Amino acid sequence: MKAKELQDLIDFIAKSGLNKVNIETEEFKINITRDASQKVSYVAAPAAHAPVAAPAAAAVSAPAAAPQAPSAPAAAAAPAAEGGNYQAIKAPMIGTFYRSASPESPAFVNVGDEVKKGQVICIIEAMKLFNEIEAEVSGKIVKVMVDNASPVEYDQALFMIDPS
Repeated sequence: MKAKELQDLIDFIAKSGLNKVNIETEEFKINITRDASQKVSYVAAPAAHAPVAAPAAAAVSAPAAAPQAPSAPAAAAAPAAEGGNYQAIKAPMIGTFYRSASPESPAFVNVGDEVKKGQVICIIEAMKLFNEIEAEVSGKIVKVMVDNASPVEYDQALFMIDPS
């Protein structure tokens, strides 16, 4: 099944209001069950609208943006300047970032925590599937780059880690 066909199927099921769908062909079998008490909502990706607005905004506010431009790279270089060789742990997918398994649970990791390679550090929810994200390297968490329950883009930095 192609990605477009799968997306069309998901859209159809979401719009139909069905709580249970079973589809079986010679190639695959899909069973989808949805909790009727949950509300399904779709959030448009913020990046989808940014390219349209960015050129117009850049043309109008180019003089105002020029003084701010040097400070942005300086802010990005600040973690390295603080004496650390920090590495970013990045989002492997788009979705919603969660620091803990549930609102009542403590965060998987906090600033200052030592983590080991393969340790679960957060969850990214994508299409009602909760994906555990593991640390790619061992080290100490020095900064959390994303707020809890915020949307994240593919390859966006989630945590800064000091691997030393």
